[in-house]
Amino acid sequence: MKFEIGSTAYIVESNRIVREVKIVKRNGNFYIVRFGTSGGIQVRGNRLFETAEAAESFIVKQKEQKKGYNSPYGYLH
Repeated sequence: MKFEIGSTAYIVESNRIVREVKIVKRNGNFYIVRFGTSGGIQVRGNRLFETAEAAESFIVKQKEQKKGYNSPYGYLH
């Protein structure tokens, strides 16, 4: 999905917070987005969502996939 410059999108921060951003620039599949008036970052297009609900459903899917905890020491066998 491609976003137009100046349009509003949503990203998921730290796999738990949905944040509204504004598209500032596009270069290939990378977008520079701005948070309100302060700060901005460059993200891939697959991290952007058209609606807040779509971003929320992504968080739910991520939580469902994380089942249990694997210790890094468990891989030393």
